[in-house]
Amino acid sequence: MPAERTGFAMYRGTQPARRGEPSADPEPAPEPLLPDDAELDLATDEAAHVVTETLARLDAELVGLGAVKRRVREIAALLQIDRARRRFGLAASRPTMHMSFTGPPGTGKTTVALRMAEMLHALGYIRKPKVHTVTRDDLVGQFIGHTAPKTKEAIAKAAGGILFIDEAYYLFRPENERDYGQEVIEILLQEMESERTSLVVIFAGYPDRMDTFFSANPGLSSRVAHHIGFEDYSADELLQISELMVAGENFRFDDAGRTAFAEYLELRMGRPRFANARSVRNAVERCRLRQAKRLVDLGRPLTRDDLVTLRAADVRGSRVFDPAPAPAI
Repeated sequence: MPAERTGFAMYRGTQPARRGEPSADPEPAPEPLLPDDAELDLATDEAAHVVTETLARLDAELVGLGAVKRRVREIAALLQIDRARRRFGLAASRPTMHMSFTGPPGTGKTTVALRMAEMLHALGYIRKPKVHTVTRDDLVGQFIGHTAPKTKEAIAKAAGGILFIDEAYYLFRPENERDYGQEVIEILLQEMESERTSLVVIFAGYPDRMDTFFSANPGLSSRVAHHIGFEDYSADELLQISELMVAGENFRFDDAGRTAFAEYLELRMGRPRFANARSVRNAVERCRLRQAKRLVDLGRPLTRDDLVTLRAADVRGSRVFDPAPAPAI
């Protein structure tokens, strides 16, 4: 007799609310266990379709980041298989989803966190596809008794979703024994363990500083299962990013403008405080400013082509192209 072939029930994407938090959606009835000889068709899982669409959005939004995207797909596959195992009554510990995103600024960490929230929600791991972003200032108080309420307020705002702590290493200041950041870490440790079913915490920051942060807090490191590294973009990838940004605003580079922007990137990448895609966005905005000034100064009627085209002059007006001052003699 052929094995029974079955699929998943309709995706609900909900979980019970935390104690003291109003319930969002009614909890769906548990799906019946499957017999040992059944076959489970993953293709029928509506959550899997949401995951596929989310991964496609991630590919469209972010240039490069091949290693990051592979890791995101691995996490999605882990949770899909965990769902399938539960249908057969195969008991296992719930996968830990706390994460660390390390890398330079402007490499897509926040975007990946948003897409991760959508996937975790689709797979029933968190109740809400939201990310609440905080920094040290949102968590650490200025006086005794102030830190715990601030931290718990941030956790409450993230409840059911993801708490994204940017520049997390600033929570640890060993040079100041009276710093209240350690209190934040202790509260997070407790919440990360006791609220594993309703909160995911992502720590983000520069790789070397995050290594020091986790080395000094081994209890925290042991609760972070997924460490994902984000690399600097190459010049070619940054040019692709600039063209996506420009097209998204209904502009385009002409050939000379594109060549000029490629030269701009090569020069800007070697300057201080370069922030990958963030710096590219700022550069595109300044190109638009120079284009607007150029068009107004034309003193003639404008065509659609005038309004959408960024030319070499709009790029080369940047101070990045200024010759370096001659050395003092």
